[in-house]
Amino acid sequence: MSIRLIVGLGNPGPEYEQTRHNAGFWLLDQFPVSLQRDKNFNALVGKTRIAGQEVWLLQPQTFMNRSGQSVGAICRFYKITPDQILVVHDELDMLPGVAKLKKGGSSGGHNGLKDITAALGTQDYWRLRIGIGHPRTLNLNQGVADFVLHRPRKEEQPLIDEAIAKSMDVLPLMVDGEFAEAMTRLHTSAK
Repeated sequence: MSIRLIVGLGNPGPEYEQTRHNAGFWLLDQFPVSLQRDKNFNALVGKTRIAGQEVWLLQPQTFMNRSGQSVGAICRFYKITPDQILVVHDELDMLPGVAKLKKGGSSGGHNGLKDITAALGTQDYWRLRIGIGHPRTLNLNQGVADFVLHRPRKEEQPLIDEAIAKSMDVLPLMVDGEFAEAMTRLHTSAK
């Protein structure tokens, strides 16, 4: 099975553009594709070719906790199954500079994942987790909600950008269904 849909999670609007919670949007922004608003999916949507295959790109334009509306709608319309979906999102439990791939599992408290799981009726889809750190691990006196809705510190942004670049390098493997190889390369690459 290969990936037919890559979903980047974030919050719409210029006030959220540079916030940690938009790491999923940042990855999709790396594609040389202009995403167009599609009111049927309440999202910015585009199509690209990766490893010779057509892949849909989706940035929900709902707020994070309603991301499942867009994902569910496009999956129903194009008959995309959960195991053909890659959701790219920020991950509190990993330091900036780390990116990891996994299939299924809990939402880990991530409201975007919770809503997508509810819309799809399963947790069995691929996730590409982009580490942003946790305020506690980074020794910040800041609540989680406040932390994810702020810009990364200047020393964190290049690390997050590096994790996104490493992730882009292994996307062709994921699209080809070579998930084990993609994980090996992504999880063992030098930081």
